[in-house]
Amino acid sequence: MFSQINFQKKHVLLLSALVTTGVAASVVVPSVYSQSRATVKIDGSSTVYPITEAVAEEFQNKKRGSVRVTVGVSGTGGGFKKFCSKNPAVRTDISNASRPIKDKEKAMCAAAGVKFVAIPVAYDAITVVVHKSNPVTSMTTAQLKKMWEPGAKGKMTKWNQVNSSWPNAPLVLYGPGADSGTFDYFTKAINGKSGASRTDFTPSEDDNVLVQGVASNRSATAYFGYTYYQENKDKLKAVAINGVQPSEKTVRDGSYKPLSRPIFIYVNVNAAKSNPAVKEFVNYYLDNANRLVKAVKSVPRTDYQASKRNFMNAAK
Repeated sequence: MFSQINFQKKHVLLLSALVTTGVAASVVVPSVYSQSRATVKIDGSSTVYPITEAVAEEFQNKKRGSVRVTVGVSGTGGGFKKFCSKNPAVRTDISNASRPIKDKEKAMCAAAGVKFVAIPVAYDAITVVVHKSNPVTSMTTAQLKKMWEPGAKGKMTKWNQVNSSWPNAPLVLYGPGADSGTFDYFTKAINGKSGASRTDFTPSEDDNVLVQGVASNRSATAYFGYTYYQENKDKLKAVAINGVQPSEKTVRDGSYKPLSRPIFIYVNVNAAKSNPAVKEFVNYYLDNANRLVKAVKSVPRTDYQASKRNFMNAAK
């Protein structure tokens, strides 16, 4: 049984190496090889990845190697490009997404004949972090905008330019890349428009790269999914937003705003109909989501069985 996830230690070197060299990361959870195996192909969000990877590991163990599950990390946008691809060799069965699908992505799917069902699998709190030694403990959304808006490029270069009481030190920024759903959500919530951001920061679709950047630089800050903060809180400090710290409680009661959000998997309905392994995997996901979402230190939902019924109706 899958009891505790340490996805960072297991995958940080592989993911960091692949992402920083511009190669989409894909992890196949180890399993016992068999002569003939069904395959479930998954890609997309780094925020949803720890949950899906946990499910994949358990599911493959349960199936004793008869099913191979690949879980890639190319960001929400990168994942939808594969999910909605006209090329069957590229197309994935399931897409991890930290935001809802965009209209242009829906159009891509329609053009490729891909029908899908969206399944919310957890809640997330986009977490703003700083180095443990940084005296900053709280930021307002206005201060975040001052740091991250497009007009800040080349101008907001020190902490004390954002707030005069903050350190007279370089403002070193790390953030998700443009294919990231977290980037889309954060820029819309903070800067008022999805994709609107200064560009003079270090981007990566791999949240572990962002963790390492802040942990190794006293002047650095970044934002990413709550799970990655929880896994690294011994070396990072979460900043309160408008006086509210990210937590399961503040996500559930709605007080951690505007940076709390639902996160999803999108399932190709035709794949679920034609490949029994896809349907079985999604059912296993929803039957075990409450436990495994907690195991990776994310925030579980209460409607998994309703989502399962909706999925089963769509995949008939």
